[in-house]
Amino acid sequence: MTDLPTTAQGLPVTDPDGGRVLRYLPLPFAAARLLVLLGAAVSIASTFMSWTYTTDFPGDLTVSGYPGGLQIMTLVAGILTAVVALGAFRVPGLGWLNPSRSYNSVLLLAVGTFGTTWYTVIDIAAKLHGLANLDPGGWIAAGGSAVLVIGALGLPAHRPPLEEDDDYAERGLFASAGVVRLYHLLRGLRVSNAELKVADPRRLNVWLQRLAIVVVFAAAVKVLTYGLATSYSDIFIGFMIVVCFTFWGLAGAGLTRQFQQITRQNKIFSSSACIVAAIAYPFVQNDEHWANLGVNILIVGTVALGLNIVVGLTGLLDLGYVAFLGVGAYTAALVSGSQYSIWSGTQFPFWAAALTGAAAALVFGVLIGAPTLRLRGDYLAIVTLGFGEIFRIVVNNLDGVSGPKITNGPNGIAVIPDLSIFGYNLGKTHDVGGFELGRFANYYLLMLLITVIVVLVFTRAADSRIGRSWIAIREDETAATAMGINGFRVKLVAFALGACLAGLAGTVSAHVTNSVVPTPYVFSGSTPPNSAFLLAAVVLGGMGTVSGPILGASLLFLIPEKLDFLAKYELFAFGLALVLIMRLRPEGIIANRRRQLEFHEDEATAPGKRTLGDDTVSVGTAGA
Repeated sequence: MTDLPTTAQGLPVTDPDGGRVLRYLPLPFAAARLLVLLGAAVSIASTFMSWTYTTDFPGDLTVSGYPGGLQIMTLVAGILTAVVALGAFRVPGLGWLNPSRSYNSVLLLAVGTFGTTWYTVIDIAAKLHGLANLDPGGWIAAGGSAVLVIGALGLPAHRPPLEEDDDYAERGLFASAGVVRLYHLLRGLRVSNAELKVADPRRLNVWLQRLAIVVVFAAAVKVLTYGLATSYSDIFIGFMIVVCFTFWGLAGAGLTRQFQQITRQNKIFSSSACIVAAIAYPFVQNDEHWANLGVNILIVGTVALGLNIVVGLTGLLDLGYVAFLGVGAYTAALVSGSQYSIWSGTQFPFWAAALTGAAAALVFGVLIGAPTLRLRGDYLAIVTLGFGEIFRIVVNNLDGVSGPKITNGPNGIAVIPDLSIFGYNLGKTHDVGGFELGRFANYYLLMLLITVIVVLVFTRAADSRIGRSWIAIREDETAATAMGINGFRVKLVAFALGACLAGLAGTVSAHVTNSVVPTPYVFSGSTPPNSAFLLAAVVLGGMGTVSGPILGASLLFLIPEKLDFLAKYELFAFGLALVLIMRLRPEGIIANRRRQLEFHEDEATAPGKRTLGDDTVSVGTAGA
């Protein structure tokens, strides 16, 4: 693979693979570069000045000498933009910061700096009633970030060809050329690492690779805990702007691609580092509220992984999947010693209760799947939706009045005892190495262990012969059947295994909440888990992947939690997020390679390219 042809100043002039190198502003290259560095320097310096005179604005931006609140967001974004820009400008020793040799990353990071800075300025004016409340530091920050964006827009941006652009314009779907350009920026401002040369990081010493993995995971834990510690929704919005544009910009620089290559080269070490980072979560933040949030994310993420087998791998739309979580939860509640259980004198050890809940969910999965899985498409979705509603109605009626007394109806099964594993009571606070682990932190660590088990089951099943059969069924059931695959049996195995994993998560959920009631087990509702929430987590995170559903569940839990003003519009926010993800990245945030090629087949098979394994390369340049 070769670099794009450049001028003596390193300025790309054309794209041999059919893409275009364009500038959003007609600035001389030297001037654009100077404006980028000047804007970044001014933005960084402004964070050490006062932005407003009153402490009424969240984060106390009145202090000079060190940044606070949203100023930290501008500081971090400005530093990242500056160092990546220096790497793009071929400064010796910094080229590794921009291995793709593209200026797209500079523009994306500059937009992130501009976004969080101007959001802060506008928020100050809105909350304090007027721009007169801005100190000189705020005006300097706004001007510096604007200069930064102007300079970045003057740099050449690489964009793969979008053949449908002219069709959109002819049909009048865009109001002006400016909107077309904005569409280009949102959809096309990315770098294909097949078209641009990206150095192979696997040539590094293996210990340097592992050091990079440790640093990245440690930084991820630090960023997560900082985001959780933000006390105001204003600061969290600025935090999200910086995080999103930083990730997007680093992807444009080719760094995320390099990190993926390193993790694939060190699978066992990277998996171990990920688990250690997850274990560190309750230790680095000592707040039971966020530990409780972590438990719920892992529970929903684990259930979403089970749903991912059904939806992501097999292609079956299940709209009543939350019922299997309920089956596991109710089963565990019945056999765990609750005084409100019909078997109040029976208390299984946790491992027995977990296996019982998983087995009960598996049996229900087989009983529901056997008569319904011969249906396809919308018909199957309607039947599974009906099953979810039937489950909720049945547990409501098993109250001793409308039916047998098993679930206590709407009152549910309460006072479920906390677990005690090898004498370690998860309901009590423990001191571990000088750190206090509360009740939810204990359950978080237990749920993390179960999540690791579920991930192993998912990956082994997906890579097995039955996993390939699921994928074949998803792609074309008729063709798969013609090749000798028993479609009904394969789908039933997927349905039963997904239900079993959901039931396993339900057994922990029952003990975490200390009670089980029918209210959460609906298709959609104001509080998760519900079937719509689980499906949104899978689609948003990335169907067919391991980390996608967990990431999707994390975002869907965390964002409404931190942005409390979205409480009234939660379903609207879900719908908007799904529309945007389907339009801009239909394969999900974390893309499965096969599905990514399906959604972007026109790019992978563009003239002059051929596909070799995981990389799409330009014909005639692969050996360069």
